[in-house]
Amino acid sequence: MTTASAPPATAETPQPPAPAQTPEPPATPPLRVLLRYARPHRTVLLATLLLVLAASAAGLVQPLVAQHVLDGLSDGRGVLGPVLLLAALVVLGAGLTGLQSWWQQRTSERVVRQIRRDLVFRLIRLRVPELDRRPPGDLISRVTSDSALVQNAATEGLVMVSNGVLSILGAVVLMGVVHLGLLGVTAAVLIAVALVMVLVLPRIREAVARAQESVGAVGAALDRTLGAARTVKANGAEGRETERAGDAIEGAYRAGLAGARYVALVKVLSGVSIQAAFLAVLGVGGALVAAGSLEASALIAFLLYVFYLASPVGSLVAGLSMLQQGLGAVGRIEQVKHMPVEDDVDDPRERLAAVAAPGAPPVEFRDVRFSYPGRAPALRGISYTVPGGTQTALVGLSGAGKTTMFALLQRFHEPASGQIRIDGVDIATLPRSEVRRRIAYVEQESPVMAGTIEDNLRYAATGASDEDIAEVLRLTRLDTLIDRLPDGLRTEVGNRGVTLSGGERQRLAIARALLRRPEVLLLDEATAQLDASNERALREAVDQAARRCTVILIAHRLSTVTGADQIVVLEHGLVRAAGTHAELVEADVLYRELASSQMLVSEGNEDISELADVPR
Repeated sequence: MTTASAPPATAETPQPPAPAQTPEPPATPPLRVLLRYARPHRTVLLATLLLVLAASAAGLVQPLVAQHVLDGLSDGRGVLGPVLLLAALVVLGAGLTGLQSWWQQRTSERVVRQIRRDLVFRLIRLRVPELDRRPPGDLISRVTSDSALVQNAATEGLVMVSNGVLSILGAVVLMGVVHLGLLGVTAAVLIAVALVMVLVLPRIREAVARAQESVGAVGAALDRTLGAARTVKANGAEGRETERAGDAIEGAYRAGLAGARYVALVKVLSGVSIQAAFLAVLGVGGALVAAGSLEASALIAFLLYVFYLASPVGSLVAGLSMLQQGLGAVGRIEQVKHMPVEDDVDDPRERLAAVAAPGAPPVEFRDVRFSYPGRAPALRGISYTVPGGTQTALVGLSGAGKTTMFALLQRFHEPASGQIRIDGVDIATLPRSEVRRRIAYVEQESPVMAGTIEDNLRYAATGASDEDIAEVLRLTRLDTLIDRLPDGLRTEVGNRGVTLSGGERQRLAIARALLRRPEVLLLDEATAQLDASNERALREAVDQAARRCTVILIAHRLSTVTGADQIVVLEHGLVRAAGTHAELVEADVLYRELASSQMLVSEGNEDISELADVPR
């Protein structure tokens, strides 16, 4: 029997400094962020732009060549050369456009690949409190739909805007060569329409940002429902959940519709601008031709340029719309970059094989205090010691702080004050990768990853030998299950392990933890779903594990921990008592009530746990 409890920390006890509040960096302008995504690909994007401009140049020359064809026909000169040149320009323009499209799409896919890699890297490393308060569906939508909008804006959008601006400038110069007066008429119409578009385009960015948030809400609603599909079906809640998801879809529809209205308005304005310019040029130019101050061929060439403007103006408008959509999505992606992450979890010494733990260290809690945001304190000054190589059970009513201590021990959360030590070292001074390398944790829900049974066993010990696997299967009594399965260890467990029973998932989670050969083993109600026979086997496996590691258990069923070296009784975030089962039955009223309610103590306070069909 070992009973140890560290005294509360005194004022002289060294405390780790409180983490400094890092001010949030000033927001980077979205356009600068967008250009940052494009910068690594600037050479290819520049080459793509040159191809676009070459194709545009081929289009720009065509009206002049057409004018020569018309002049040749009117003068009776040969037109074979100009006609062949015109055909060559058409073919050249089409070929350049095709090549440009391929380069642009390839670059676009590379941009979105990098964006998604960066997002996935950060999302997987987000701190637990951040993950707890954000719906997974919303985070996922930033990797999927938001990144696609940024992808288009950072490549195609930038190229289209650049091409549109340069092509319009080239057309304006050549239109000035043909006739300055008609150029002035065209410019007046286009400038008037541009002023209206300057007011409309920013609305697209705002509408897209709202639409993407709504898409994230749809993902969050689906994740909520599909993540608890059996609960939904068992409670006949399909209709309510469909309605909830439908409301989110309706919100996304309305937000998308608002953006679509602005995009449609921009397209109408761009189309109207060309038509208005054409009519103005036709009216003024026709009058000039009638007055004899303008050749008909010059008017036709100028009108061809007006028609040509439809393409670069359309490119410019589409590119600006695409940029506004991308800028709306950039904000949501940048939010992820400002979310706190665990930057010390990538351990170069990744545990690839099951190796013997170097020892079974003691674990100490010294005046640990912690509160969840917006809630009463969960731990109010916890102090106790778990001697190395022993089993300590944490018991108490729900909400006493048991699972919170496990979360702090693995640095999922950080204590407000106090210290947690493993082998005498404050874990706040260690990288999270080192802390978690030394600890194996079996959660209360015993989550199982999609994949095979073998995948789950090797999840934290990828290089474990077949002998090691066979041993943990025997200890957890999974060997008989594996023998019955046609595919054995290669049997698929389904999404979240749905093809396994609750007890099988628990045993698989425990086997996975034992395979790691940890220094500290945390078991959160790990035998709750096991029958008496399998519970006895698991207790024996834990007893064997305790010979080479320190075991801490959370238990509501006291029958599973009566043989523990130490039992710590918690109440309202404080240590109420500590000792062995027999000592606590005699000394602590709450523990005695718990034991009595589970028929481990007779009415006369006699310890009858030895009669229970469980190991001591």
